[in-house]
Amino acid sequence: MSMEIISREENKITAKCPFCRGKGIDPFELLSKFSVCQVCNGRGKITIQEPAVECAFCSGSGVYRDQRLTCTVCGGKGMVTIKEPTETCPACNGRGVVEGGYLPCLKCGGKGVITKKIDGEQWSVTTE
Repeated sequence: MSMEIISREENKITAKCPFCRGKGIDPFELLSKFSVCQVCNGRGKITIQEPAVECAFCSGSGVYRDQRLTCTVCGGKGMVTIKEPTETCPACNGRGVVEGGYLPCLKCGGKGVITKKIDGEQWSVTTE
């Protein structure tokens, strides 16, 4: 899934809410068909700090894998803020989930990327 970005300004990205697809209502009608989206609070759009990448765990959908819940990695926003420079997570190969599992990768936290090793520094997990 590709995020539909509305605008970029001052290190912030404003995008169409991936969880409700910009409609502002709960896409699964869990409480009622009139319930507002729990991610964007009915606005139809979300804001996230840059630098950011599409959430690898939910593939940018904002929905937890095969469920009707918000993604635990991105909180339903479809994107996650990262620390640069980054590189693909070696544990999950950028998928955000360990093969055969339904939980986020422990090394990258489900983001699919880790902070790149620079001049002998240790790997650090991007968990913002």
